[in-house]
Amino acid sequence: MSRYSAVIFDLDGTLLNTLDDLADAANYALARMGWPRRTTDEVRRFVGNGVRLLIRRAAPPGSSEADQARCLAIFKERYAAHMEDKTAPYPGIPELLLALRDLGCRTAVVSNKFDAAVKGLCARYFGDLVDAAAGESEQAPKKPDPAMVLLALEKLGIPAPSAVYVGDSDVDIQTARNAGMDCVSVTWGFRDRGFLTEHGAAVFADTPEELLTLLS
Repeated sequence: MSRYSAVIFDLDGTLLNTLDDLADAANYALARMGWPRRTTDEVRRFVGNGVRLLIRRAAPPGSSEADQARCLAIFKERYAAHMEDKTAPYPGIPELLLALRDLGCRTAVVSNKFDAAVKGLCARYFGDLVDAAAGESEQAPKKPDPAMVLLALEKLGIPAPSAVYVGDSDVDIQTARNAGMDCVSVTWGFRDRGFLTEHGAAVFADTPEELLTLLS
């Protein structure tokens, strides 16, 4: 059986490699605004705190809030139509989720990506292997506020001490701490081990297979 009754996953950089589709949508929106493009590595550094901050970071210095809002609207429309063009689960992720299901462990995804995209991507790639999915909405603040995670655990009927949080960023480490949960940081995502260590990571998984060993 699993060491935990539930696993709460981050999405981008943890379960799905979404970086190319995020970068393409961001650069489409920037171009529509007449602003310079950003490299994929720059977009990698910008993600993790929701799309509003992604666009704010990608926009030129001194751009107005009104222009950033227009850019965000363009980004959301473009991303919603093209979020599956290049996105795919990391190798071993579907097998990990299936193994957790066989162990009797409940699973949920909590992301700072906007809610419709989170639910759509989880349905498309994971189906019933994920028991609950939630993204940014008016109902709960973004991570590292623990509200979304605690709502997911409430839906699963699992208390926080019986669950573990799995993510690839400093935001995920803070979220787990704020929710009173154990945390495993994965190294295959958008942040490297050195960065994660600097931000307080203590337990690492380098592959989904290693993560399964830690959880079971």
